[in-house]
Amino acid sequence: RAGRQLLEALGLRERKNVDLIACPSCGRAEIDVIDVAKRAMDAFGERQLPLQVAVMGCVVNGPGEAREADLGIAAGNRRGHLFVKGRNVAVVPEDEMVDSLVEWAEFINEHGTEAAIDRADTARAEREAAKDRSALLADQGDDANDAASKIVEIRRTVDG
Repeated sequence: RAGRQLLEALGLRERKNVDLIACPSCGRAEIDVIDVAKRAMDAFGERQLPLQVAVMGCVVNGPGEAREADLGIAAGNRRGHLFVKGRNVAVVPEDEMVDSLVEWAEFINEHGTEAAIDRADTARAEREAAKDRSALLADQGDDANDAASKIVEIRRTVDG
């Protein structure tokens, strides 16, 4: 399986199944990314959907970081923000994220990413994503990982 995935990633073999990518879960993540990614892989099973699908932990960075994915979802304010090629297309309740990923993946596989974007109310989806991004930034600030204090601690440790 790993060899097949490597060849697909290098473009040396046609992708036959979902290639699922996930963020590394920074301090901004609002979901258990590993759990959602596992549930998504289980839901996709062996379906013949040659797509790259992203599961991202937050709506602040997720859609931008995974903009090259055919389809993705990013958590925000107990909702899932679906995006196609980096464009917000829909907002679903958090407990419907995986089912929505599968539904949109099947649509994209049959009709293409442009048709998926065309069927969406992208203006509404982007407004909702912007609202959730703003709320998350207001709650956590610009540095959810508290990088500045971690750098100070690392320097103390290194300096002895």
